[in-house]
Amino acid sequence: MADPTDDEGAARRPEAAESLDRPLPERVRHRVIVLAGDAFGSLTMAELPPSLRQYARFQPARRVKFGGSAIAAALESDAIFRQRVGGRLREAEPELAEAVENGTPPPAADPVEVAAAAFVLRPPGWAKLVAAAGEEAQRAQEERAGQERERELARLRRELAELTAAARTDGDRLRAELEAARKEVDAVHRKLRSAVSDVRRGEAALRKTRAELDEVRAEAAAAKAQADGEARRLRARLAEAEAALETSRKSVREGRGIEDMRLRLLLDTVLDAAQGLRRELALPPATLRPAQTVDAVEPGGLTPQDVAQRALAADDPALLDQLLALPQAHLVVDGYNVTKTGYPTMPLEKQRLRLLRGLAVLAAQTGAEMTCVFDGAELAAPVLVTPPRGVRVLFSRPGQTADELIRQLVRAEPVGRPLVVVSSDREVADGVARSGARPVASAMLLKRLART
Repeated sequence: MADPTDDEGAARRPEAAESLDRPLPERVRHRVIVLAGDAFGSLTMAELPPSLRQYARFQPARRVKFGGSAIAAALESDAIFRQRVGGRLREAEPELAEAVENGTPPPAADPVEVAAAAFVLRPPGWAKLVAAAGEEAQRAQEERAGQERERELARLRRELAELTAAARTDGDRLRAELEAARKEVDAVHRKLRSAVSDVRRGEAALRKTRAELDEVRAEAAAAKAQADGEARRLRARLAEAEAALETSRKSVREGRGIEDMRLRLLLDTVLDAAQGLRRELALPPATLRPAQTVDAVEPGGLTPQDVAQRALAADDPALLDQLLALPQAHLVVDGYNVTKTGYPTMPLEKQRLRLLRGLAVLAAQTGAEMTCVFDGAELAAPVLVTPPRGVRVLFSRPGQTADELIRQLVRAEPVGRPLVVVSSDREVADGVARSGARPVASAMLLKRLART
């Protein structure tokens, strides 16, 4: 390594008053900074300029990246640092350094390397060497750029030729497709004209069919009206036939009863003739007489209608108890009519539960059959209700009201059975009364349930 005293002595020697008339080319400047950065490893911290000591511990690449400007300024202003870098260059590339100092750089040497060495070593005429090397480097760069441009131009020409050929091919293909599309459009136009003609013929046929359909509908309406009239006549005849059949059946039953009575009378006559045998056998006399077979109301007998004539108020719960005390009594309740009379502010579910609990207690007390009917025509889904013991719970079907279901229940019962219907609906009460049931107001049932 060069002696620092020699560098200092060389720095005190006068240098030729030479300078550059233009900035260093960028490649030359970068090479100079790299040479100075490589020299850091052979210099101590004291030998480095103060502005460069912070980069001493950097890696060479980071040193060049972050301290390039500071290194370039130090090379330009600090002759001692520049000479130390020159000494490092002499050790690394002695042949190039000697040729540059002698003013005879090798012709085959890289102009950038020659210019960087001349800038660092500063031999006589170094400025010209740097300028000449910079020009050579610029010329080489321009030549490389020109070659690159030629290659790029050739590539672009090839691409242009390929694109031209492709465009020609695409143009031919598109012309062929256009011709095919024109033919297809002509065919579509022909089909469209044919379809329009078909549509017009179809519209005419449709109008004719509609006219025929209107005629058929009119004939069907007339036939339906005639059939409805015939059906009404047939229903009237059927009703007459059913009435005649019922009369015939009643006559048969009455005739059978008379024959039984006559047979019994004949038997009594035979038995009276055999008095000795009766006395011997000790048989009791016959108690049944023909007059007893005639169906009539005997004095003192009570019917469901007779119970209401006792000295009780129309809404007295005791009247309901008397009705339910009749043998085989059946209580039919219009559920919502009762609940909306007694507790209308409660939700429907709670109304049903309260009424059914009261009816269960009443059924346990009286032993009567009880059926509670609710209107299910407006229900979106079946109601989940567990009927209490002794109470039958029914909902009307969609399209049917609870009143209609109550009338069906009344018609299903045999004539003569005690049947009580609880509803404040006058139409329901009148209808069930005509069918033989005893209507009772909802208020009476509510008063009776209040006592349970």
